[in-house]
Amino acid sequence: MSSDAPWSSLRRFTDARIGLGRAGAALPIKEVLSFAMAHAQARDAVTTPIDWAPIERALADLGLATRRVDSAAADRDTYLRRPDLGRRLSAASRQRLAGIAGGAPDLLILIADGLSSTGVAANAVEVVAALLPLARRSGWSLAPLVLASQGRVALGDDAGEVLGARAVLVLIGERPGLSSPDSLGAYLTLAPRTGRKDGERNCVSNIRSGGLAASAAAYKIHWLLREAFRRGLTGVALKDESNFELEGSQHRELPPR
Repeated sequence: MSSDAPWSSLRRFTDARIGLGRAGAALPIKEVLSFAMAHAQARDAVTTPIDWAPIERALADLGLATRRVDSAAADRDTYLRRPDLGRRLSAASRQRLAGIAGGAPDLLILIADGLSSTGVAANAVEVVAALLPLARRSGWSLAPLVLASQGRVALGDDAGEVLGARAVLVLIGERPGLSSPDSLGAYLTLAPRTGRKDGERNCVSNIRSGGLAASAAAYKIHWLLREAFRRGLTGVALKDESNFELEGSQHRELPPR
């Protein structure tokens, strides 16, 4: 049996770099080049400007209106150095959203480039498409989707407060790892307002082709939102128990809530 055989078996279950081998006292050149490529992909995910046009077209095909906004971070360099500015709307964007406020929607979905434009481009529309029928079945009213450049998670609190939304869902590019430059995160906050803490949110992470599928993410997001509206809370007090419901539904019809 090859000395690499045990590692070959384990590699089927993880993207982690295990059993890389060696060439003398160094790594094999193919592993060095693979690491360099992964590092370049991670850097590109952070620094490449997002192209909102194809995302807008895809959302329009779903029958959804969109609005573009910017954070108070004027450019990418400022965004990376000043996280606080990425958590606030620019003055012009705040005024733009205030112009469409009214009606207090149940849910605002805000898509932000975050730290991976790659993750947003690859996954955001698919998550929205999977979530949309669930939200409509629940009878939730939706605000126009907000597309935010140079945005951090807390930008959703600012936008949700302006629009008077009952809850905000932020879909945002996650900080890329060396095996996942295309990951999307989903953050849910009930009664969004400026100053909300991270402990008042729920997160569904690692949404990507090699991680949590968009359909599974949408199921979890819908469950958490439904329970947030029912219990009047999000964050550390709301635990994700959607798997128990999913397992139970395979054996019996779930009682109405």
